[in-house]
Order: sequence, then C-alpha cells, then structure tokens
Amino acid sequence: MSARLLRKVLQEQEELHRKSAEAEPELKEDDDSDSPDSNPPPSRNPFDLLNDEEDEVEVDDGVSGGDVYEEEPSVTKSYSEPFSSSNRKSKKKKKKAKENPTSSKDKAGKHIDEVLECLNIGSDSSSQNSSFSKAKFQDKQMNQGISSILAVDPKFLRPENELRRIFGSEVVRSFESGHNSGSSRHIRGGRRGTHNPRKTVLVSPSGHWPRWDGSLSMELLETKDGHHYFKYVHTSSYSQAQRAFEAAKAIHDLNGIASILAYYPYHIESLLTIAEVLKFSGEHDSSADAIAKCLFALECSWHPQFTPLQGNCQLKYSHDTNKPLFSVLFTHMQNMDRRGCHRSALEVCKLLLSLDSDDPMGAMFCIDYFSLRAEEYSWLERFSEEYRSDNSLWLYPNFSYSLAICRFYLEREACSKNASVESEKATSSDLMKQALMLHPLVLKKIVEKAPLKDAAWTKILQHAFFGSAQAGGPSLEHLINIYVEKGYIMWRLPDLQKLLRDAAELVIKTLNRNGSDAKDWACVRKEAFSSDKNEYSHLLISDFSGSVPTMPPEDLRNLMVDPHMAQAMQNGDPGININLDVAARAPREVLNRNPVMVFLESILPWVDYGAAHEDNHVHGHDQGNED
Repeated sequence: MSARLLRKVLQEQEELHRKSAEAEPELKEDDDSDSPDSNPPPSRNPFDLLNDEEDEVEVDDGVSGGDVYEEEPSVTKSYSEPFSSSNRKSKKKKKKAKENPTSSKDKAGKHIDEVLECLNIGSDSSSQNSSFSKAKFQDKQMNQGISSILAVDPKFLRPENELRRIFGSEVVRSFESGHNSGSSRHIRGGRRGTHNPRKTVLVSPSGHWPRWDGSLSMELLETKDGHHYFKYVHTSSYSQAQRAFEAAKAIHDLNGIASILAYYPYHIESLLTIAEVLKFSGEHDSSADAIAKCLFALECSWHPQFTPLQGNCQLKYSHDTNKPLFSVLFTHMQNMDRRGCHRSALEVCKLLLSLDSDDPMGAMFCIDYFSLRAEEYSWLERFSEEYRSDNSLWLYPNFSYSLAICRFYLEREACSKNASVESEKATSSDLMKQALMLHPLVLKKIVEKAPLKDAAWTKILQHAFFGSAQAGGPSLEHLINIYVEKGYIMWRLPDLQKLLRDAAELVIKTLNRNGSDAKDWACVRKEAFSSDKNEYSHLLISDFSGSVPTMPPEDLRNLMVDPHMAQAMQNGDPGININLDVAARAPREVLNRNPVMVFLESILPWVDYGAAHEDNHVHGHDQGNED
C-alpha cells in the first residue's frame, strides 16, 4: 500500500470520529423535538469521502508546495461542482486542517496495525501465498506463450490471397474465370439454385454449394488452464447418415457412399472418402472442392466460444466426433502445399497443432518445412524456443536440420542488411555439424532421394561414420523417413548443398582427430529415442509425400459396384449381362471420361445428361427381362 493511500484512510477515520463527536449534542436536540417514529438521517455516500480526502490532500500539498499548486483547484472544482453538500463540508475541513495540520500524523501509528489487518496485507499472508501465486503465474505465462506462438493469422489462411501476392490479381482472376466457365458446362440449371452462403474463415464457399443443414454442432466440455475444450456433436439425421456410411464402408461400396451425399450433402466422412477417390483418379480440383465443403460444414458448426485462431481451444482427437476435423485440415494443408501456397499451409499446420497438444496427425514433423518454404525463419527459431514438448525440438531429425537451414538464411539476411549477427547463437555451420553428428543417416538418405550426384558425396559416404550409419531405433528411423520424404526437395538448392557438404567434411575431420565424439552423440540419440517400438507408426510416410499416386482404372471400376457383383462379373455370371448392356449404351458426352467423376456428377441434382438416354435404358431393360 502506498503512503498516500494509507494517509487518506487514516484521515478518513479521524474525520469520522470528529464528526460523530460534533454531532452528539445536535442529535440530542433532534431527539427531543422529533417523534419516536421519525426516520434516521440518510447515510453519507462513501464516494463523497473519497472526494473530501482528495481535497484534504490537495490542501496539504498546497500549503507545503507553494506556487506549484496553482491549476489543481480548478480541476477539482470542475469535478465536484454537482456535489454542493460535499463542497460545504470540505471547506470546514480545510479550515480545521490549517489550524491543526499535524493532528492526523500524530495518530497515524496508533491505527496502522488495524488498517493493515483489515486490508489483509500482512507479511504472514503474503508469505503463505507467494509460492502458490508464483507457480500459477508461471503456468499462465507458459500457456500464453504457447497460445501466442500458435496463433493463426486469418489473412494468410486463404490460398487465393497468397496466389494473388505471388502472381498478381489479374492472373488469378483470369484463371478463375476460365476455370469457372469450364466447370459450369455440365451444371445445367445450377444458377437457379444459387444462394449467398455464410462467410467463413477457413474457405471461400461457392454459391452453388447446398445450404448448410445444421447437422453438426459443438459443445463446450470444460475450461482448464486457460484452454477451452470442445467436442463435435451429431444430430439424429447425421447419426443416421453415419450408420449408412459405416455399412457402405464395410463392403467398400462407393456407390452407397456417394448416394449418402445426395441426401446429406455435408456428411464429412462421405466427402472425405469421395475426395480421396477423386485425388487418386487425378481429379485434384474436384477433390479440393470436396475438402473445402468439409471445412465449410465443420466451421459452420463451431461453438460461439470456439476461437481456434487464438491458440487457446482444444479439440481432443480421442473423441471420435472430432477426428474428421483433423483429417480434413491435414488434407487441406497438403493441398495448399501442392498449389505452392506454403504460407497458407503453415497457418493451417499451426491450427492443426494447436487443437490437440498430442499432435495426432504429426503436424510437428512438417511445420518446419512449411516455415522454410514460406521464408518464416524468425518464427521458426522462436517456435523451437517457446513451444512446449516432452523432448527438445532440436533432437528431432527434421528440426535439427531445419534449424541449421533457418540460421543460414537469417545470417544471409543480416549480411545483406549490414546488420550484426547475434553472437550468443550458434552459427549455421555449427548447427549443421551438430545435426550430422546426431543423425548421420539423414545424409545418406538425402543423397539417395534428392539425388545428389556430385563426386564429393560419394567420397563423404565412403567414410564409416556416414556409410554405415544406423538410426538406432524404429521410432527414429520412421521420423527420418518422414523428414526425407517431406523435405528432400530443399536439398536441391546449391547453397544448401554447399552448407551440407562443408559441414560433413568438417565432421569427418573432427572424427579423424577424436573418434569418441561419435559415441557421445550416439548416447544422446539412444537416450532421446529409447523405445524399442515405433511410437509413430500411426503416421504414414505416404501422407507426407508431395507426389500423389494414381489408382488403376480397373480398381476404380471395382469400387463403382458392389463387391459381390464385381466377383460375379469376373466369374462370367449371365445375370449381369443386362447391366453391362446398359453401360455399353452410355451417352456420348460421358465417353472417355473418368468413370468416378461421371458418377459423382450424376448424383448432383443440377446435372442432367438428357432424358432420352434414360428412356432408351429403361426400354432396353424391359426387353432384357422379356427375353
């Protein structure tokens, strides 16, 4: 407590005692004249006392300060003019204060213990709560640091914005106009059903998408340690669609899954399945459109308190209803990467990592790649220092090499700006040497994957430390394979090849002088990844690959029919000749097109291939039955 405030409290108590002493004879006279049933006088407003005390302090300062106190009375007067009674009483107090200015100071020591006791600011109470408050403050600071480092910038979420920054608005606009005109050839009557969809943050919804049906919602589970925990909730209609999806999925019936979307256009699992099939068939735009619909539906279901862009909301993957969001965000992130929108992919990756600290999708093992591709070098260093993890981030193979690359580009930026490099941080060469000593197997795999065909690499790999390098455990080997699959393309840059080659040569020289360093780093590696089981087996290496495999046409045709019917077709069952005859008379406009894409278009209500063909099909079907 400040001395000024303490003096105010003491003066207030003295004035109350003085007023009570002066008012005693007046109260006696009033009691004689008034009736016994008269109401007691109204109590004084406590805020008037505060104003009075401010006046007293100003008077004391004016007496001691002389000419310094000249403009203060005008401010006080303008503030307290409406309270006329307070002004009259304060004038009396000012006179008394001038007559006896030291009366309150003489009695200050008498009441100080009582005031401190009433205000609970004693030394005993503070000492008891100091350790608890300090621990609570540290936890709060840690949570705030994690939330701030994973906060998502919404202006970088849209890939359209990043494409405009890269290629210019005119180029993007012309491409979009050409793409929209080409994709609307089969949408006959679709304009009649267009509407203005609600605005969302993650994607830009199209006007021809169906209206949001409200089949999903979200509920708040709890709030703990500054984080809000949520869970998606299915309505009865969505649960019905989910049961139909599980039944179709059990028999690998793509027809059944696609028919669900005709009645439930925003069933997330069905859209995800169709998106995967479209991706493997080469229809990447249609696949991305299905993923965008998933994001639109999931965002429309958000709770009013769900603010994931701030990094303070949790959607635990352990809840089955939350799992589709992680799959959709991961697929959307990969789509952004393939389009060259690395900053958008970085923001989606930050969102994915912030939703569940357990990182079920392995966002930790590609966030460094997106940071480097988006040239967010300072953010990556800050992330490695501030993000909380069970293991130090530099021990992971992707971060050990990416931090060296990050420091390399920061040093180059500092040199170009004639700025001084931070001396307390290790250089890029030292960080690269450390990465090679910790994970020598990465070098061997990068040379094979990139590939690096210079003769110098052959000489380096002939050294026993690199040529016979082993991961030392299944978990570490899996992480190394993920890193090489995701980030090998970075090592095709000549500058980074030189950095890697120079560091490898320095490592060889160091080991030739002292071979014990290799054993020390092997101990560190063994201690960090000591498990005999692959703790990351749930992460598929193919999910981190930039290439998309294609599905053979015969496999696509098998997915278009029931498996039992497909088996009957292989066995030559004559009962299916009618269906084959109908398929042979397909309309001319769908010939030589992707069968999956044609089927998906056929279930959309705004697509029409012509009624004449349908009549012919029905007529042929009747003839077949008569035969």
